[in-house]
Amino acid sequence: MGDAHADEAKRFIVAGMPMYNEEETIGTVVTMALRYADAVICVDDGSSDSSARIAEKCGAIVVRHRVNRGYGGALKSLFIKAREINADALVVLDSDGQHETSDIPNLLEPILSGQADFTIGSRFINGGGGTDMPAYRRLGIKVITAASNLSSDLGIKDTQSGFRAFSRSAIERLRFDSEGMELSLEMLEDAHDKNLIIQEVPTIIRYDVPKGSNFTAVSHGFTVLSWALLSLSQKKPLLVLGIPGLGLLATGAAMGLNLAQGVTGQIDNYIGTGLSAVWIGVLGLSLMATGLVLQSARGFLKHLLVKEFGLD
Repeated sequence: MGDAHADEAKRFIVAGMPMYNEEETIGTVVTMALRYADAVICVDDGSSDSSARIAEKCGAIVVRHRVNRGYGGALKSLFIKAREINADALVVLDSDGQHETSDIPNLLEPILSGQADFTIGSRFINGGGGTDMPAYRRLGIKVITAASNLSSDLGIKDTQSGFRAFSRSAIERLRFDSEGMELSLEMLEDAHDKNLIIQEVPTIIRYDVPKGSNFTAVSHGFTVLSWALLSLSQKKPLLVLGIPGLGLLATGAAMGLNLAQGVTGQIDNYIGTGLSAVWIGVLGLSLMATGLVLQSARGFLKHLLVKEFGLD
């Protein structure tokens, strides 16, 4: 056990990482992580190279998937194994060397002091950053984070950081269904719903590693943003449907007024514009009505659950 654990001798700290064809970097990451953790778990997500063998030789516990299940599937197995070995805290980091293992104690500090259940290594708070982060990636992260915060009201600055730490309570209570990268948002929402305390810690993430992410920025961004918008539509249907509905209604009304004023046009144009105005206006009203009904139903069900079962 490293010197960093001298004051936490009774805490069993585990570092875990998904791993997919990372033989170039996994040995270094495992060796460095063991300076700050009592055990390292690597989830080999169907690798075809020597990643698993190298990780084991460097001292890691390896959980093997016969096929590639994706980031979410790897984290499910990681949490299961962390519960099996009774981890007091779990730090999740990438196996490609993007995350600085020297920041592990910083992520653990709020966990071990009881100030938080779930910490995120953030690039977008004071002291954090990403070395050579492409501008398009930064923009994508900002858009996804904004959509997520509209849904959950968490106010997290960096929802897409995979550098995270969890308390024993979080390890035992968090549950998630997603198999892909959208797990990053599902995990935050589940923690929020279970009243777990989430805190961001500044960190620097590197983009000059040999391989970087196994997901392209476009596919990753599209998948996660789609999940965020779906979640937002379920939680705030009036916002998602009402605003577009109002826009369509206004467009239809404007077209109708234009028709009324353009009496000098040909009759065919009147009919075509008039029909367009009607269907656009009706569509707008339908979306607004649907959003209002869903919002009311959500509020009623929440009130009923609180009244009958004391659920919040």
